[in-house]
Amino acid sequence: MRQTVRTLALALIASLFAGAFAQDIVLRAADNQPDDYPTVQGLYFMADYIEAATDGRIVMEVFSGGQLGDERSTIEQVQLGVIDVVRTSTSPVGEFYEPIGVFSLPYIFRGETHMWKVVNGPIGRELLDGLQESDLVGLAYYDSGSRNFYTTETPIREVADLEGLRMRTQQSQVVLDMMEALGAEPVPMAFAEVYSSLQTGVIDGAENNFPSYGPFGVRHYEVAPYFTLDGHARVPEVVMISKSTWDRLSAEDQMIVREAALASVTVQAALWDDLSNESRDAVVAAGSEIINVDVAEFQAAMGPVYEKYGAAYGDLVDRILAVE
Repeated sequence: MRQTVRTLALALIASLFAGAFAQDIVLRAADNQPDDYPTVQGLYFMADYIEAATDGRIVMEVFSGGQLGDERSTIEQVQLGVIDVVRTSTSPVGEFYEPIGVFSLPYIFRGETHMWKVVNGPIGRELLDGLQESDLVGLAYYDSGSRNFYTTETPIREVADLEGLRMRTQQSQVVLDMMEALGAEPVPMAFAEVYSSLQTGVIDGAENNFPSYGPFGVRHYEVAPYFTLDGHARVPEVVMISKSTWDRLSAEDQMIVREAALASVTVQAALWDDLSNESRDAVVAAGSEIINVDVAEFQAAMGPVYEKYGAAYGDLVDRILAVE
């Protein structure tokens, strides 16, 4: 896909412009995922768009695989202008600009459609603009799918099914609180230990997305065949540019960079859907049961969690939940 996109973009340049162009501006973009991952492919598309739209005057070099640092480190470097562009989850961005951390609350989105309506609407735009308070300029949101529960023996079809189950969690207090609100026993542990812990019964289940759960990830489907589509975490990704870099661009170039980021969203989201669907088909073929649930029932159990964390986000929680 990446090669096809690059070929088309470069062909467009060749057909519209003759000769070579000086590279007046070189932007460096960071992503911690491997080269063929949907977010990195989105950045490559963005780079091709910028190069074509500026006659090669602006070039964006993409550094994948964490070459320039982990997510937190690259955010800091973008703040300082050491790196120009970064793609990262909005979760760590909450450490730099607290309001955007609202997207990390469990069940804050009812589903994929609701998420896109929020992030592509006034609330999403407001949070992207607010990043400038932290010397970051938000350009666009990317898809990261959803995290869902999967279990070894007890299928989760309603909240009551989680009662007493030992569920592996990340080392995150909000996730621990979510598990307790649902009646489960949270068990924080290193990700590398999850497969053997599921296999030996140390834990009853875990949670992640289809690509991680399936054969292209850590293959947890082999020991936990019940996958429940509750979508408790649907944390979007964000593409940001350093404010110092942004301020050096002309208004015309700023418009091109923003347009490029927004145009790349469709490419990234389509690639993510392809990866997720391929993973889902593979685990179903291997015998996993995919379970649909009433997400509203799970979301209704989050009262104590929203009460605990909601004060930090003002009216954002209510506004997001109210989006139809």
